[in-house]
Amino acid sequence: MDQDNPIIVALDCDNRAAAEKTVGRLGDACRFYKVGLELLTVAGPDFVRHLVAQGKEVFLDLKLFEIPHSVAAAVRAAGSLGVSMVTVHGMGGTGIMAAAVDAARAFPDLRILALTVVTSMTDEDLADIGVADSAEEQVLRLARLADAAGCHGVIASPQDVAALRGALGGDALIVTPGVTLPGDAPADHARPATPSAAMAAGASHVVVGRGVTRAADPAAAFRLVRAGLQP
Repeated sequence: MDQDNPIIVALDCDNRAAAEKTVGRLGDACRFYKVGLELLTVAGPDFVRHLVAQGKEVFLDLKLFEIPHSVAAAVRAAGSLGVSMVTVHGMGGTGIMAAAVDAARAFPDLRILALTVVTSMTDEDLADIGVADSAEEQVLRLARLADAAGCHGVIASPQDVAALRGALGGDALIVTPGVTLPGDAPADHARPATPSAAMAAGASHVVVGRGVTRAADPAAAFRLVRAGLQP
């Protein structure tokens, strides 16, 4: 996986044509895309193969939360598509995460990332499901559990990055959805920050969405994000 390209564009589209249009408009500038449940459901795995065949890297955001056997099977299916990253849910516990890691060993380029706390969730949301700790405390707990299970990294909000980098060390992948471009509204994210702030805190990758994909000129918007990450 090419870590010199830290920007992942989220293809949160409800049809394949829209996703292909976005990829076409970004051209060679963008090499890494996130495919989530919506696009995978409407376009199927063939679209993922299509991206990989174009030389793109794919972050397949499945948030797997099932019995270990089913999680392992899904990871093997993802690996066979040629994706670079796949997500499992940290709240599934050690058994699920370890099963995903074991299944990924057959695919040397596949990285398993554990979702910690969804970026839309607040302390109050966690309390609703019986988690008494704050979002920050829960993120760190699940990140340490993921690290012990062998995961290559975690998914967390930009505001959690600094604490995670301190807890996980320099080699872990820390991928941050929930980034917003300067001047944009935070949408559904409860703990946002700008891409440059996330990278400065120690993120390995930032996931950008509507600020790029719905811009009048997505390629120009992407260039602005990339320029903002330059030291």
